[in-house]
Amino acid sequence: MEDPFLGGGDLNARGSGLIFETLGHLKRGVTPAQAEADLNLIGAYLQKTYPKDVGKMTFALKRPSLYGDYLGRPVRAFMAGLMLLTGLILLAACANLGSLFAARAADRSREVALRLALGSSRKRILRGLFTEAIMISLAGGGIGLLGSVALLRALSAWQPIPGFPIHLAVNPDAKVYFVAVLLALASGLLFGAVPVRQVLRTNPYKVVKAGTGSAAGKRMSMRDVLLVVQIAICAVLVTSSLVAVRGLVRSLHAHFGFDVAHIVLAETDLGMAGYSGDRVPLMQKQMIEAVKALPGVESVGLADSLPLAVNGGSGSTIFTDATTDLRPSNAVADAVTYDISPEYFHAAGTTLLSGRNLTEHDDKNSPRVAVVNLEFARKIFGTAASALGGYYKMKEGTRIQVVGIAEDGKYGSLTEDPQPAMFLPILQAPNTSTILVVRTRLGLDRPGLDNGPLDMGAAIRNALRRLDTGLQVTVETRDKPMESTLFGPRIATIALGVLGAMGAMLSITGIFGMAANTVSKRLKELGIRVALGAQRKEVLQAALGRAFKLLAIGSGVGLVLGLLATKVLAFIVYQATPRDPLVLAGVVLAMAALGLLATWIPAQRALSVNPLVLLREE
Repeated sequence: MEDPFLGGGDLNARGSGLIFETLGHLKRGVTPAQAEADLNLIGAYLQKTYPKDVGKMTFALKRPSLYGDYLGRPVRAFMAGLMLLTGLILLAACANLGSLFAARAADRSREVALRLALGSSRKRILRGLFTEAIMISLAGGGIGLLGSVALLRALSAWQPIPGFPIHLAVNPDAKVYFVAVLLALASGLLFGAVPVRQVLRTNPYKVVKAGTGSAAGKRMSMRDVLLVVQIAICAVLVTSSLVAVRGLVRSLHAHFGFDVAHIVLAETDLGMAGYSGDRVPLMQKQMIEAVKALPGVESVGLADSLPLAVNGGSGSTIFTDATTDLRPSNAVADAVTYDISPEYFHAAGTTLLSGRNLTEHDDKNSPRVAVVNLEFARKIFGTAASALGGYYKMKEGTRIQVVGIAEDGKYGSLTEDPQPAMFLPILQAPNTSTILVVRTRLGLDRPGLDNGPLDMGAAIRNALRRLDTGLQVTVETRDKPMESTLFGPRIATIALGVLGAMGAMLSITGIFGMAANTVSKRLKELGIRVALGAQRKEVLQAALGRAFKLLAIGSGVGLVLGLLATKVLAFIVYQATPRDPLVLAGVVLAMAALGLLATWIPAQRALSVNPLVLLREE
């Protein structure tokens, strides 16, 4: 139904490349190499039989992957990175769990010593510790599974791209939940074993004789190592999330070769409204004039498609003017093609660097002309100067003269390499696909009369329906068609933000636990220091110096690892770069804030030490 609905014959055009992947099964006894050789023979036959439509055609058989080749390497790399970061979150939680178990075992050292002295076996004590660890892990795993079920149900009902009713059911099987329970048990057993060495080497006589007021050691303990690992993981997540957020903010305010702010789009298809032939350009001209007459409208342009939209721009094979054999193998470039009206550049905010703009005289009765972007000029002609006034050929042999050079832009994705693009007069090749690009002054010079560009929607719709009541028009702001393009960066930012917040909470818990445990163990020492005249600064340094030292080490290691890990984000989030002073400053400030937040209560307790009360208790 493509021809009656869309007015095109791409499915019947031999040179069309719409079908990009074919699925099938090999016959019994046929190897992939044999199948590839057979397919390549077919490709060679098609190339020889239809040289103007079919270029070099080779085939490669691959097994369907989990993500599919159509998602591309950047998406697969980000998915792998996301799984790695999720694993780091689990590792941080396990490190926190092991740190807490180590602290609890240290606090219960006197109890363990008394139980050993009274005849209890070390095996029985360890069994109790492991049982406690497994119960905590299972409880946390159960809560996590319940939360994941609710989240997956919400994801199944989510419609990620507006205008496209795509719902992906996310229904994990029993294997996924089994692996989750297994991970919970493994984390409990693995990090519940942290205090095993401490219990096995406990000397009941020395512990009972020494009492509970032991000072903290100078050596780096297992708990300190776990805390450093946890802080480093948190710093990696914080760095990644800040890089993603900065890149997303830049992408929302960047210039893509066209403006986004104060632009309203009115889209329709005249073919579906019954227009054809010479009636199409006539109706399009009336639509432009009707919208242009509305108050607050600065200019109106028209295009058959738009950059950074879901179906933005078609591809055209380009040949040099000197080429006579117009086979696809002799092409010099594939250019993104847009059919536009003369006022499109001004309405869209695209800068014309040199040459002239398209005019109403560039119609079917005049020579074929085009405005090309800088990348097109460099790739086809070498320089922009030599491109102006030059000719090139299309696949059907039509010669087109370059009359203007426009700035480069983004056409398919934000992270793409510079792409050649050409803008053809829509009057020379009428197209029923009609998108009005309306630049409005509302919200700029008349802020008291409206609420912005969207207020133009009703006026535009009414003006067009006065021309034809059966015209179906969709009105939206310029950023709406870009939502599918920004979908990946937004999801990456949200995912990294959630992981960063989880890592921060785990780090706060770990640092707080260590600081509180250190202060509780050294209260007597701190009381003596205060009694001897120690200043508040010296008391804080004695109580929390170790915690801040570990925070600095972990943050430094995590920052370096985060800067290395965020390089993959540059393929997903436009203008995301780890070498950003604001990102570096943000990571330092964030980690410092986490440290201050986690040590605030232990610091208050250390400063409120009363030596008279402590010595009386002793």
